[in-house]
Amino acid sequence: MEQKSAKISFVDTHAHLDFDQFDRDRDAVIKNAQMANISTIINIGINIETSKKSINLAEEHDFIYATAGIHPHDSAEMKSDQWSALIQLYEHPKIVAIGEIGLDYYRDFSPHDVQQQVLLKQLDLAVEHGLPVIIHTRNAWQDILPIMTKQYQNQLAGVFHCFSGSEKEAKAVVDAGYFISFTGNVTFKNSKSLVIAAKCIPLDRLLLETDCPFMAPEPFRKKRRSEPAHIPYIARRIAEAKNIDVAEVAQQTNLNAEKLFGVRVRN
Repeated sequence: MEQKSAKISFVDTHAHLDFDQFDRDRDAVIKNAQMANISTIINIGINIETSKKSINLAEEHDFIYATAGIHPHDSAEMKSDQWSALIQLYEHPKIVAIGEIGLDYYRDFSPHDVQQQVLLKQLDLAVEHGLPVIIHTRNAWQDILPIMTKQYQNQLAGVFHCFSGSEKEAKAVVDAGYFISFTGNVTFKNSKSLVIAAKCIPLDRLLLETDCPFMAPEPFRKKRRSEPAHIPYIARRIAEAKNIDVAEVAQQTNLNAEKLFGVRVRN
């Protein structure tokens, strides 16, 4: 009797299902993810409010986990009396990382020095609490790399999410022991440099993410929002870049997610 092939499951390591873009059909989007064999979702906080919402989602769904952090865009809004409220969130059993945190010099919604201060504070907290970090960086490689690869190297585990850097920057991140994750951006027609970077990154350093509702992959780009059910499109592009089977990408990136976040990936 012919055996059926095993079901391939995937992990979306970076989603924003709490955002208002999903207010009308959040339950349907989560069901879509399950139908697409997305076995685990990590929902990301970008400030105290969204971190709490992420925790609420994680409490409602056993396969969803949460993170808590202050995005660089929100750094200027972070007041001294709010830190204790953020730290309390780290104690929740479904919080698996601090993030997303980092530096963003493209939008410049917060002054650079304030972004750096808030980032360093959260990196110190990550060391203290033994949690991995989710790093956002845009037009700030010159500052983020020395911090992560020298100042905090060997003190932290983490991932550079929605990677948009060069092959050189990818190598620096991997050499320092961090993971790299790609969104739908790696499927774009102008993504040649990202594909080159993906080829050079060892498979055991890669993660998959949607960053939904942003970065919808081809063929959905500019047509609809992204959602966790789109992860297989990203996995297939990585598999093509590396000339390997998508099942190998799924299996290894699932193991990587388990290793970094301490979650149990359900197959």
